[in-house]
Amino acid sequence: MNIKVINRSDNPMPAYETIHAAGMDIRASVNEEVCIKPFQRVLIPTGLYIELPEGYEAQIRPRSGLALKNGITVLNSPGTIDADYRGEVKILLINLSDTDFMVQNGDRIAQMIIAKHEQAEWVQAEILNETTRGTGGYGHTGV
Repeated sequence: MNIKVINRSDNPMPAYETIHAAGMDIRASVNEEVCIKPFQRVLIPTGLYIELPEGYEAQIRPRSGLALKNGITVLNSPGTIDADYRGEVKILLINLSDTDFMVQNGDRIAQMIIAKHEQAEWVQAEILNETTRGTGGYGHTGV
């Protein structure tokens, strides 16, 4: 699939790091180092502008290494970039650790997954079909 992209950063284009990777690493595009204090959230620019095909979204997800080693994650994970959005892709990071975290230009801060999606049409109903699970919700199936 071809996706139009404008890269206004001085970083490489998003790329799959391995042959079977689902996500492309996304890099920070900052003029100077950004400090994310414990429990602070910061919107980090990427310099990327994309044009997704209709029926697709880009999902922004955390990088597992940043989460494990530094407590840094994407706050609204997964974030969604809609096919009609033309603004700069920005990543909302939060520091869940007890120490400051520094973001530098070019740091890989998130991953992007391109996914096909459907749009639903609601059908008003008075009853729903019965299932074995029924109304069992949170914790219903045990540990």
